[in-house]
Amino acid sequence: MSNSSLQGLSLALPLTSFGNVLMFLFSVSLAFSIIFLNMSVCVSILLNRALRSENRFMYMLSTCFSLSYMAILAAQADRYHAVVSPFQYLRRMTRNRTVVVICGYWLYAFLIVAVNNLVPLGVARKIMSIGTFVGNIFTVIIMVGLNIRLFIIAKFQLEREPPSVERDTKRSSVYLILVVAMFFLVTWFPIFCHVIVCNFFGLVCFTFKNEGTDPMRILPRVNTALTPILYICGCSPLRATLLTKVWRPCCRRR
Repeated sequence: MSNSSLQGLSLALPLTSFGNVLMFLFSVSLAFSIIFLNMSVCVSILLNRALRSENRFMYMLSTCFSLSYMAILAAQADRYHAVVSPFQYLRRMTRNRTVVVICGYWLYAFLIVAVNNLVPLGVARKIMSIGTFVGNIFTVIIMVGLNIRLFIIAKFQLEREPPSVERDTKRSSVYLILVVAMFFLVTWFPIFCHVIVCNFFGLVCFTFKNEGTDPMRILPRVNTALTPILYICGCSPLRATLLTKVWRPCCRRR
């Protein structure tokens, strides 16, 4: 590494105080946790054909590759449709159609980035501000509404069904997506509100010079590490595959 690179690194992250050292260690640990946990879940799903055949695991795979509000919202809508209209869901949402839905919101994200890179900077900022403002409002409203509806279904309607493996699977999948969505809203809601207020009043949103020290931008990154932990803790088939086909073989090789 050259002297100029070392000087740039020292200017970007001056490790001259105990607080900066702790922030550096926290950032490194968080980055490692995000990569390790999400890749563990991805590999577990890819290695198990039974998991890949279920739509909910395809959404898990998508969120582990790139956690976004569109992925969480699509997963919530999928679980809502599966519980409310199970027979229509089996007929409509085949595995191929689920893959098309996932590819659709991935393509939308790439198109937004492409448009912002092709237009002038001022126009890109206007597009991002309007899109973020409208998207955040609809996301919060829809996710809160779906959470309430899914909780009512899981609490009352599923309890009326006779005990069966299918009912337990439905209930566990609904509870899992509810917990994931709740953590998503808790960690993303502060920055959602901040961006909405800034766009509405025309204020400067970036109050921190370094995003690594901005708590509102640290919370979404923490959620990226929490989501695979929730998947592992709340889904026994995924946890069993992870222990037997991913982590245990790796430990034996070492």
